[in-house]
Amino acid sequence: MKNFLFLFCFLSFSVQAQNLRIAFGSCAHQDQSLPILKQIGDLQPDYFIYLGDNIYGDTRDSAVLAGKYAQLGSNPNYQYLKSKTKVLATWDDHDYGENDAGKYYPMQNVSKSLFLRFFEEPLNSPRFEHPGIYTSYEIKRAGKKVQLILLDMRTFRSDLCLYDRQTMQKDSIFFYDLDYIPCSGSDSTFLGEQQWKWLEQQLQKKADLRIIASSTQFGHSYNGYESWNNFPSEKDRMIHLIQKSRANGVFFISGDVHYAELSELKLDGLYPLYDLTASGISQSWHFATPNVNRIQGPVMENHFGLLTIDLRKKRLISSIIDGQNTERIRRDIPWKDLRFND
Repeated sequence: MKNFLFLFCFLSFSVQAQNLRIAFGSCAHQDQSLPILKQIGDLQPDYFIYLGDNIYGDTRDSAVLAGKYAQLGSNPNYQYLKSKTKVLATWDDHDYGENDAGKYYPMQNVSKSLFLRFFEEPLNSPRFEHPGIYTSYEIKRAGKKVQLILLDMRTFRSDLCLYDRQTMQKDSIFFYDLDYIPCSGSDSTFLGEQQWKWLEQQLQKKADLRIIASSTQFGHSYNGYESWNNFPSEKDRMIHLIQKSRANGVFFISGDVHYAELSELKLDGLYPLYDLTASGISQSWHFATPNVNRIQGPVMENHFGLLTIDLRKKRLISSIIDGQNTERIRRDIPWKDLRFND
């Protein structure tokens, strides 16, 4: 009997070692109980990635922002999550400090200090040395390497270009008021030159899979709200960088919009670029915007995302799981489908 139990435990451990599980989500209000965090903790993934709006700070008062982080930190479901998995994070506008804010938000250094302290960033981390909070991690397991790239979509972002509701005529597919139009100026940037140079170095490294975490959506079509589509030259630059570096295995995860969906961007000379949006740990929205690139979803109920990386079968299983533990979105992607043909 003892030998049987030993063999069972050994086989179970071996199966787990062949899989890497990365949960992720965004838009979690500190005033809520956040049961989704308990649900993720029960799953015990290898990592959980906060994609932004990890709290709703929305203030220029550092004491208020610090107090809201403290409120999240004292939440039993957050504490349980931390006890069950490694928590990684980037930010979006509301935890950066102000709705839709970019590089001109005056409290960004204070916000950065509070963010890094709350998420217990090691004191020797490069995040303390360079502007912004972008960072990357390399996970090596079973002879494979997975790269996690967490972008900073706030510190360097130029002002948005406003939609003029008095003079501009919108397409009939938009049944709601638009906020922004694509910016065409050559000085318009999302990432900033320093982050772009760093990202190019990251994509030149060898990796079997590369998970790029963007707090706002990348793969969807224009919808008049915040996203990469506000800066089309920056979106093109990302695509060209992937092509130039011949970076295989890129898969985007994103948040912000308060619903979930899977988008697929098909381009000549490049494998499909998927973007799995998980946005609604506690927040929700009453409609999903038009998205011609959507291939699954939307999911309007609270949820989280899960990437199961099968290292033995070389496939990526991307999922959205709701608060009742129901898998609402699923896409199984062989690694070979995220490769250049050469």
